[in-house]
Amino acid sequence: MSDPTHDTLGDRLRLLGTQMSAPTLPAAEIRRRADRRRHRRRALGAAVACTAAALCLALPSVLNSPGPQQTPGTQNSPAPQQSPEPQQGAATSDASSAPASPAPPAAFTVTSTATVPIEAGAVAGILGTCLGSDASRYHAVIAVRTPVASSDTDGVVVAVDSAGKYVQCETKGSSGSSMSAPPTLINDRLWGAGHRIEFFDGFSAPAGAGQYLSLGAGHYTSEVAKVTVSYGDDPTQYPAVMAGGAFVHTAAITPGSNGNPFSPVSYVHAFNADGKEIYNQKTQTAAKNTPR
Repeated sequence: MSDPTHDTLGDRLRLLGTQMSAPTLPAAEIRRRADRRRHRRRALGAAVACTAAALCLALPSVLNSPGPQQTPGTQNSPAPQQSPEPQQGAATSDASSAPASPAPPAAFTVTSTATVPIEAGAVAGILGTCLGSDASRYHAVIAVRTPVASSDTDGVVVAVDSAGKYVQCETKGSSGSSMSAPPTLINDRLWGAGHRIEFFDGFSAPAGAGQYLSLGAGHYTSEVAKVTVSYGDDPTQYPAVMAGGAFVHTAAITPGSNGNPFSPVSYVHAFNADGKEIYNQKTQTAAKNTPR
């Protein structure tokens, strides 16, 4: 069937389309296709929801991720850095960790209080040169060498006569001398009823090598069982040599580096048989018994 007016292929196809009606689909196929479209819409909604959730989960890591690394040769300004916070349990510096201030230098040091007995032969010569003709009346109760020697003293002898009077003689080798004149009057000074302690002569003298010799003596009543000596502000007490009712205290002392070139003052302490302090020269001006 040739049509000279519509002889082209397109015209023929259009003619065929107008002449053929659209095929009618069965009802079952129509329902199946509708169900398929519904399944597609649900799947599309689920995909959109999953995509949104993934974006929400990835957002914090994207925000916290480090910026792009600087390419060598670029001049990006570095971000300001914060000082790291100390970790829990880490040591932190405080005032307690600062070095302590050095202790003030000691005013002095008691180097030694050791004594050595003087041999009997030397004691007789010491008393003879110290007391002269009165030497025969006295017998020594304490005779010791000091722990350090000054220019004219290296020991001391304390002697007593039959009347209970004492003398003190400083020694240098086998010779003796007394700071009292006459030496036999030493026991008559300040001694009276009610006294517990009587002081004889005491002094401090340079002993070379930056040291001092401290020396003192005295006697005590029967109430006293122990005599000790402290020096300066140091509360340390050192035992005195005791015999025959007399005592001697002596020490080698080194002045400290605080600028004080002198030896400290000595203070006598007395204790009874029970260990109670019954006299303290540092706090009691008189060596008398407490009135009863």
